[in-house]
Amino acid sequence: MKKNILGRTGMEVSELSFGAVCIGLPYGINAGAQMPDDDYFVRLLNESLNNGITFYDTARGYGKSEELIGKALGNKRPEIVICTKPAHIKPDQLSSLSYNQINGIISSSLQTSLQNMKTDYVDILMSHNGLLEYQRNTDFVKSFDDMKRKGLAKFLGISVYTVQESLEAINSGVWDVIQLPFNLMDQRQSEVFELAYQKGVGIVVRSVLFKGILADNRRALHSALKAIEEHCQLYRKLLDDTQSLSELATKFVLSHKGISSVLVGIDKFEYLEQALKVVGGKCLSESILSQAKQMSYPDPEFLDLQKWSREGWLI
Repeated sequence: MKKNILGRTGMEVSELSFGAVCIGLPYGINAGAQMPDDDYFVRLLNESLNNGITFYDTARGYGKSEELIGKALGNKRPEIVICTKPAHIKPDQLSSLSYNQINGIISSSLQTSLQNMKTDYVDILMSHNGLLEYQRNTDFVKSFDDMKRKGLAKFLGISVYTVQESLEAINSGVWDVIQLPFNLMDQRQSEVFELAYQKGVGIVVRSVLFKGILADNRRALHSALKAIEEHCQLYRKLLDDTQSLSELATKFVLSHKGISSVLVGIDKFEYLEQALKVVGGKCLSESILSQAKQMSYPDPEFLDLQKWSREGWLI
């Protein structure tokens, strides 16, 4: 497993990070499937560490995810890097809360996370919401910084959706790590990579498989997403006889300079095995990478997973 430095944090992280949302609750395009028992996930987490994955991404809102990480890896804390996100404060609540109230919510949530994961600090405390109204709320930002000053979090991160949010976060000087969506279908965030590198902001990429849509084992998509289904088929022209679509999608992201780690949701041993096949510094050839860069979805504004979920298109 290749290790990369996570921006100005100086921390060494595995190029593949374990997305733990799907071990804590039903998630993604196959969300209706029955979940295995806790012991299965404990074994899975241990196997991931045994294979060189040292970076784990979780949140208070991810069901039993934190508890499972604590149960499996609590006695191996020095070997791993943990990123978690505190309880979500709704946008309509944010402006009406005082600093003490916001700080109390974040502090209480983080204390529960620490107990769950059997640790006294997290490496990265990440805001789950990178909307500009959160980034520009001084009480919200100050509350995160307070957790860092108290030593409960080594560094601060923020999860964003839009390029504008990314630029705001990178230029703020507050956030040490930025987590953003980037994949074969949606390549808009590529324009911030160089700036983040210059500013020393570590980049972690999520949605590498576009919530399972860029995976070979998913179900057929809803009829409203017919154009998405058809576009996914175009990527198969870039595959060789030994490569899967998910391998291509993961290697595509890993082939971009400045990305420290790619976040992959892993809830089965077979998915872990598939993910491990594409790491180790294995990048796409210049020819394939160049072609893939020209094959983003032509209408990126349509790529709204939250809307798709509200419409019931991801069921």
